Amino acid sequence: MTRIDDTPPAWDERTQLTTFLDYARDTARAKCDGVSAENAHKALLPGSPLMTMSGVINHLRCWFQVVFLGEEDQGPWTEEDPDREMRIAVDFPLTQLLDEYAEQSAHYRELVAGNGLDKQAQRAIRDGLHVDLRWILLHLTEETARHNGHLDILREMLDGTTGD
Repeated sequence: MTRIDDTPPAWDERTQLTTFLDYARDTARAKCDGVSAENAHKALLPGSPLMTMSGVINHLRCWFQVVFLGEEDQGPWTEEDPDREMRIAVDFPLTQLLDEYAEQSAHYRELVAGNGLDKQAQRAIRDGLHVDLRWILLHLTEETARHNGHLDILREMLDGTTGD
């Protein structure tokens, strides 16, 4: 797997937060390096039948625009099928999902650079809270890192590959 650096180029708060989020995102993509199209869609965990490499990557792709910018939720999920993004991921090549994730990450990186860390999100999260950009960066880093653990387990079960 590709070695990714988590050392920020500067030590201000914004740079540290964005470096760790980029590190987590890059790690997710690296865990998918070399995964076959067939393996990308295999669900190996009996208790999590939607947990596939493609499903996890598809799940990581949104959130920012809906919560921070308050844009309409274009996600594929519904009240009746809240995990639809995991289910429909098998309809797309992993390479496409990874390319879209990289493009989205670059877009969000620009968005973060143009806003203060104290700027509040347009849309409330659970409990009606309007979080700030700092919280969003921390949340996305935590969530991406947690899902990297899932990708790690799936990858090891698929072909024995392990890594950071």
